[in-house]
Amino acid sequence: MRSFTVHLSPGPAPRRLPELVPEGFSLLAALLPPVWFLLHRQWLALLAFLVVAALMIVLLPPAVFAVAMPAAQLLVGLQAQDIRRWTLARRGRPVAAVVLARDAEAALLRALDAAPALRERLA
Repeated sequence: MRSFTVHLSPGPAPRRLPELVPEGFSLLAALLPPVWFLLHRQWLALLAFLVVAALMIVLLPPAVFAVAMPAAQLLVGLQAQDIRRWTLARRGRPVAAVVLARDAEAALLRALDAAPALRERLA
């Protein structure tokens, strides 16, 4: 089982479908952080990553940079879903529910079954 957080659109009636964010490591975010940030429209996180990467290039010797950059990418992969939750909360879509399920579809069904208020917002 995997845990998912459910994020609803702000306001009385949702304008979009709920966004489900899984808990855990993101391989794409670890391998290609800028691409992952762009796919999830996380402009502030992308800017922060690029600034830190540029500072690392300028300030660190090449041997240290060769170790520090993969470590930074691993850190991004480990924290990618938390950064995504933070971005959604900043956009007015805080966590509405936390559910355990094997995939995103099952998580949405469980969230709707467990919380009638969520079901009413989507109706």
